[in-house]
Amino acid sequence: MTVPVASVRETAVRTLRAARAATGQLVGGLGTAFQALGVLVLLAVAAVTAPAGVGLLLAPAALRALHALARRERARLSARGIEIVPPDPPPTRLRLALADPTTRRELGWLVRHATLGFLLGLLGLLLPLCAVRDTTFPLWWRLSPGEATTTSIGIGTAHGWPDALAATLLGVGWTAIVLGLGPGMARLQAAPARRLLVAGPGTDLSLRVAELTATRAAALDAHATELRRIERSLHDGAQNRLVSVTVLLGAARRMAARDPAGADELLERAQSAAEQALAELRQVARGILPPVLADRGLTGALSGLAADCGVPCRVEADVPERCAASVEATAYFVVAEALTNIAKHSGAARASVTARARGGRLRLLVEDDGRGGADEDAGSGLTGIRRRVAALDGTLRLISPPGGPTVLDVDLPCGR
Repeated sequence: MTVPVASVRETAVRTLRAARAATGQLVGGLGTAFQALGVLVLLAVAAVTAPAGVGLLLAPAALRALHALARRERARLSARGIEIVPPDPPPTRLRLALADPTTRRELGWLVRHATLGFLLGLLGLLLPLCAVRDTTFPLWWRLSPGEATTTSIGIGTAHGWPDALAATLLGVGWTAIVLGLGPGMARLQAAPARRLLVAGPGTDLSLRVAELTATRAAALDAHATELRRIERSLHDGAQNRLVSVTVLLGAARRMAARDPAGADELLERAQSAAEQALAELRQVARGILPPVLADRGLTGALSGLAADCGVPCRVEADVPERCAASVEATAYFVVAEALTNIAKHSGAARASVTARARGGRLRLLVEDDGRGGADEDAGSGLTGIRRRVAALDGTLRLISPPGGPTVLDVDLPCGR
């Protein structure tokens, strides 16, 4: 069985992009890990000198530095598409901070990020440099000093082409590590922040109430918008056609006796108007709940959208069980709007749609290799997508840096 060249190319491009994003995240984490190391030293000095009274003076500044660094880490990860709900502002007074669960969680994150996060960030910076250095070594090894080491790890000296090519093999190994382990290293570096920098159980309830209030408002807005769209479609389309049919039938009835030929022409026009009205009614009904969902399920419906897309689109769907009808309809409209945006605005050469249902959740990923820079405020329909998703208590993340690629990540409850 032969593997299509296009599929291999897409897999390679996707792997390279994931490795590039992971390297950027690891290097960014190295910056905050270096700062975390400084804050950790400051807190240790404050703790050691507390009996002498000096630490009591340093403690408020150290706590403020801790909270500021935690906020910076949340913002950095949010910019990378890792959404972290922040807790209430923690106290900076020493007595209150010692009993504050948020401060204790941030201290736990600080220790992990200053140690493991620093090591992973350093590897994320050095491994690509080693890969480039060793892979390109045969191109410049004759220009290097005679006793210079062949490899980036300081082993061996090149005395001929076999030694130089051996360094290239090592560079290929570094590249394989970056491509294969880079994304996992980035997830491991971000894991303590995702677990410890989120709002704790004590504050999450109030945040959740506010979130549900906003979700309910978004659902009502989305419902009202949908009703206005249906009313406008019926009023401006099918209703006008049916009025025309009524007028033409009345005129044909009056002309039937004195001008049969003219009456027949009017009847043909009435039939054409009735057919157009029926087609518009079907389109409105399809917009309320696409029949393809009931006939072919979500997987078949997404394949149909990809086939009709103006950009070559690949679909990967792993949805073993049916979700609630409202969830499938929302997923269908989200993908339809996203593919429309890709065809109109992105300038992409290809796109992909991934749908997976696991653990009672349905996750959708719509990706393209276009110019990026998608903006919800630019009238591209992203606001409507977010409202549809929020109406079902789902989440939406948009990653679209200038130059691309653009990734729309939607997570919905399956509703069963």
